[in-house]
Amino acid sequence: MKVSSLAVTLAVLGLLMAPGLALAACTISASGVSFGSYNVFSSTPLDASGSVTYQCAPLAINVQIHLSRGGATSFSPRQMRQGSATLNYNLYLDVARTIVWGDGTGGTQVYSALAAVLIDIVVPIYGRVPAGQNVEPGSYSDTITATILF
Repeated sequence: MKVSSLAVTLAVLGLLMAPGLALAACTISASGVSFGSYNVFSSTPLDASGSVTYQCAPLAINVQIHLSRGGATSFSPRQMRQGSATLNYNLYLDVARTIVWGDGTGGTQVYSALAAVLIDIVVPIYGRVPAGQNVEPGSYSDTITATILF
């Protein structure tokens, strides 16, 4: 049995400014993580990726990007939903999928970097749906909010 469609949509939250940086501005956009079909009989996890893109001006400044829990009550695991049915997954900062990308709480870490001026910085988001979940067929989804702090 295969789950027909899995998608994590990334919404973008308004910009938050640190005191003293009123002249700095950053933009952020996101590309969701689309997992495709999940095979409940597969013994390997289902991996996919998306991205967050940001740009800052007129100063090079330190930025952090936080990802929300979505519809789950914790970061471990996040959950996609179809009605009351859930499918566990998570989003990671690293390709090895060991560092959960969140808001710095609950064992998660945030993306942090010095933003170059007027250059699009593309940060990959690595997603994984663990193998061995017995779920009903259908389309599962979740919405994650990406927030940039500078």
